[in-house]
Amino acid sequence: MAKLPTGLSGRRVSAALERAGFVFVRQKGSHMILHSGSVWVVVPDHRTVKPRHAQGHHRRCRPDVDEFIGLLK
Repeated sequence: MAKLPTGLSGRRVSAALERAGFVFVRQKGSHMILHSGSVWVVVPDHRTVKPRHAQGHHRRCRPDVDEFIGLLK
């Protein structure tokens, strides 16, 4: 199993989640809010997202780590 890459931007994580089926709902300040079914995800719109935040988003949207890495490209 691969590790999640570090140094991801919030926009890149948001784009990956949209490819996974999430829909961008709104942005308030520097936080983007995405939604899919009953799952809501808040992604900070920062230059780099801390690895623990990216890990949390990965867990909430439930794709395999390799699949999530594929969605990041």
